[in-house]
Amino acid sequence: MNLLKNIPGPFLVFLGAVSLSFGGLIVKSFEGSTLWQILFWRSVFFILVISIFLFISYKKTVFSALYKSGLPGLVGGIILSVGFASYVFAMYETTVANANFIIQTQTLFLAIFGYFFLKETISKLTLFCIFLAISGILLMLGTSISPGQMTGNLVAFIMPISFAVLILIVRKFPEVDMIPLQLVAGIFAMIIGLLLSPTIIVSSKDIFLGFLAGFFQVGFGFIFITIGARSTPAAFVGIIMLTEAVLGPFWAWMFANENPPLTVLIGGSIVITAVVIQFLNKFIKEKQSL
Repeated sequence: MNLLKNIPGPFLVFLGAVSLSFGGLIVKSFEGSTLWQILFWRSVFFILVISIFLFISYKKTVFSALYKSGLPGLVGGIILSVGFASYVFAMYETTVANANFIIQTQTLFLAIFGYFFLKETISKLTLFCIFLAISGILLMLGTSISPGQMTGNLVAFIMPISFAVLILIVRKFPEVDMIPLQLVAGIFAMIIGLLLSPTIIVSSKDIFLGFLAGFFQVGFGFIFITIGARSTPAAFVGIIMLTEAVLGPFWAWMFANENPPLTVLIGGSIVITAVVIQFLNKFIKEKQSL
């Protein structure tokens, strides 16, 4: 992993965002597997790559690192596992475009939760961004004509909410190590998939897709972002991560023949605009404080 340390942080974050952007396409490519079987096999291979990364990074202190994360790490891992499960559910039930655009509201949920739980103030600009994003989301949801797709859209909101709660935990307990926390998340997500699956036996092709999803798409994605974010300003990380929202629907359009309605693209663009304004505001404030 020393090789990754020589790669600029922003570029690692970008590679992570590109890796994550293939999630919807991979989920749509499964044949015959239920969403819970997809979650199970995705989590199995995610656990594998995170375990390898932990042992390479921490060597003999890996179990100590897991222990030191304590109760906040355990709770954070469970919350992240719920986010993993909702991700697969949303990608399975609704369009990749809808799910990707909804995910980007995480920074706005973080501002709202920060106001209620950390007593952080919400600026007028942030409030404007929140209402702007809501208008874009309402435009997107208005095109959901089937009950299944609407359910997928609503479940998709669990992802940004769980991520925002996870960030609050990390900010409240800054000593929490995010990497052991990801292993906990993978284990709980695997258990969820196992309990809700009628059987874990699927085709060899679907196991291979689970390998691609867990080991490379999510595993490498999270590792790249975790390492890259250490040397990249938080607001800049957020802007780079918008790459996932742009590329995700593009891959689905290119390879899965998924054509989102124009209203979804307009609504998603409004959401991204609101998020970009919020991140640029943070970026300017960070520069001024230096």
